[in-house]
Amino acid sequence: MAFAPSSTPSAPPTPTGDVHLPDTARDLVKILVAGPFGVGKTTLIDSVSEIRPLHTEEPLSEASAQVDDLAGVRDKSTTTVAVDFGRISLPGGVVLYLFGTPGQERFRALWDDIAYGALGALVLVDSRRIDASFDVLGLVEESGLPYAVAFNAFPDAPRHHTPEQLRAALDLEAGTPMVTCDARDADSSVDALLALVQHLIDRNAPEDAR
Repeated sequence: MAFAPSSTPSAPPTPTGDVHLPDTARDLVKILVAGPFGVGKTTLIDSVSEIRPLHTEEPLSEASAQVDDLAGVRDKSTTTVAVDFGRISLPGGVVLYLFGTPGQERFRALWDDIAYGALGALVLVDSRRIDASFDVLGLVEESGLPYAVAFNAFPDAPRHHTPEQLRAALDLEAGTPMVTCDARDADSSVDALLALVQHLIDRNAPEDAR
C-alpha cells in the first residue's frame, strides 16, 4: 500500500508554545485521532502539532495490565486517560484541532464528549493486530463521523497484505480513504491528515462538482 502523496512543506512544524492562531487562519476544524491502545495517536499528534501538545498520560499499573491487551506493545509504559490535544495549520487557512481519544473500552464514556463538534476522524490501525481496531471503528461509525484509516508503519509490521486484503479485514466501504503513515514523521502524518481533509471536502462538495 502506497503512502499518501505529500503535498506539505518539507520542513516539519516546530512546536513553539505560541497559542495564538496564525493570521491566515480561516477554517477551524475539530478532528479526532482515534485508534486502539498503543497504536501511535500520541506520537502522531506530537509529530505534527505547531503548539506544545497537551497530554493526559499516566503510567500503566498492575490493575490496568489485567484489562489492557499488551500484545504487540510490550514496551509501552503509559496510556492516555483523557485526551491528547494539538494544533496544526494547513495551506489555505485551514487549522486542525487534533483530539486524541483513549483507545480502551473502559474509556468509552468519554467518547461522546470528546467527539462532540468533530467533523471527522483519522483512525490509526496497527496491521500487526488489526482486530484491536474493531471497537474503535465501531464507535466512529456509530457516531456517523466521516473518517479515513491510516496504517501506522511499525518497523515489524507485516508487508505482505494487499490494500484489498486490509480493506476487507476492516470491512471498509469503498469510498473510505486508506493510507499508510509513519506517526513519528511529521510530513507523513500530515499527509494522512490531508487524506482525511480531502475526504471531508469531497463529501461536502455539491453533487455536480464531484
